Amino acid sequence: MKALALILRQPVFRRAARRLVGPASLALLYLVWKLAAELMGSSIILPAPEETALEALRLMGGAGFWRSVAATLYRGAAGFAVSFALGLAVGFPAGRYTLFARFIAPYMTIIRSTPVLAIILIALVWFPTEAVPVFVAVLMAFPVITQNVAAGIRAVDPGLIAMAKVYKAGRRRLITGLYLPSLLPFLAAGASSALGLAWRVVVAAEILSQPLRGIGAGMQEAKLRLETPRVFAWTLAALAISRLTDAVFSRIMETLRRRRV
Repeated sequence: MKALALILRQPVFRRAARRLVGPASLALLYLVWKLAAELMGSSIILPAPEETALEALRLMGGAGFWRSVAATLYRGAAGFAVSFALGLAVGFPAGRYTLFARFIAPYMTIIRSTPVLAIILIALVWFPTEAVPVFVAVLMAFPVITQNVAAGIRAVDPGLIAMAKVYKAGRRRLITGLYLPSLLPFLAAGASSALGLAWRVVVAAEILSQPLRGIGAGMQEAKLRLETPRVFAWTLAALAISRLTDAVFSRIMETLRRRRV
């Protein structure tokens, strides 16, 4: 037992374990999924992993799939970009001025507490179907970014701010030298959460609003035709987009952090 414990503590074994834990987790997911599909015995209820993979390949072979992915990408990116800009614009004064933070607090609470489905249904009354997913993404991601920006601004040491004022540091110097380094970790965490949330609500809004193109529209169409493997294939596409954009955004934030260091 001691020899085994010694082997497990070796750096080589630890590096190997770190590399294998991801594939092992996916292998377990595959086995559970495959077993559950065999027990169900119907692809309408739960298709097998291989059937889903084949359907995904067939789906990717059509031009309509890529146009739908592009439409969802556009809506998600647009919604996130607008919510990011609004979150910065509102979160900065909310972090600096307590009175302003208290003023916007009820609105933030209302937005966070309102069910996504209710917001989508209201948006369907107000906007054309193509704009509904963008509006819902903006509204749901905005409070997340605002809250994290405000927290980052509040994290700045008041003593450093007072010292900067004594030495008559300019506004630009205050922002780049004090506020931005404090804000970046909070902004990265908030934006990452908001980005994941934006993709989920965009697809959900597409399912209900039924625009001409979109992953959610494709899922709804497949569901109405009882094509469950295709529903799963569209779901995999949504997961892939979410993972890819999160990786790109994380790389951008890491580059900015290194430049600040």
